[in-house]
Amino acid sequence: MNSILLIARRELRAYFSTLSGYLILAGHLLLTGLLFNVYALGSQPKQSQLVLEHFFYFSSGIAMIAALLLAVRLIAEERQLNTLVLLRTAPVTERQIILGKYLSALAFFAVMLALSLYMPALIMVRGKISFLQVGAGYLALLLLGSSCIAIALLASVWSQSQIIAGAVAGVMTAVLLVLWMVAQVSEEPLKSLFAFLALHNQHFGPMSRGVVHIRDVAFYAGFTLVFLEAAVRSLESWRWRE
Repeated sequence: MNSILLIARRELRAYFSTLSGYLILAGHLLLTGLLFNVYALGSQPKQSQLVLEHFFYFSSGIAMIAALLLAVRLIAEERQLNTLVLLRTAPVTERQIILGKYLSALAFFAVMLALSLYMPALIMVRGKISFLQVGAGYLALLLLGSSCIAIALLASVWSQSQIIAGAVAGVMTAVLLVLWMVAQVSEEPLKSLFAFLALHNQHFGPMSRGVVHIRDVAFYAGFTLVFLEAAVRSLESWRWRE
């Protein structure tokens, strides 16, 4: 556990000591703020519940992109700088490396989400908000971001550069997002399977409205664990190739 936390702290410091970390943070807040003002608030009066729902829906896209950008560098950068060998010859396992890097990206992502809390608070100037809906919505964003970090981390293990890792992670995420569309033109039992596996549509929507189902939380948690385990196995396989 100490090794995991040491790696996590090392990577978290890297986010706060490099320009890329601040650019991702600033870009996330800027784009989320624009979408909040243009689409969530809009020019027509709306119920506060609907404003919040629109806020979480539109910010989820920016959050996914930010999560991917945070994680694609985690292993690919080590390989580009030829420091991966040094890291893996240290007294740590591949699992500790993956979990430490994952936790660092998730912690930075959580900081980004926390800094956007002022946007739902602005609704209170002219209306009322449900703190349950706010909590459920941010839980949904955190779980969705966690899944995207795991996807990008796996892509980073597979790739020789951050650009390739970003492209691979983007394609994988896009495929998982459009599965709900595939479900619309499929027959049972594939219809239900594709709808369930879709990363956003079926599982994110209820939480953005303040409804938290255990199955949705379990889906994102299980999804993250599967991709993290795949990243661990992939990194272990590289030991035998290199």
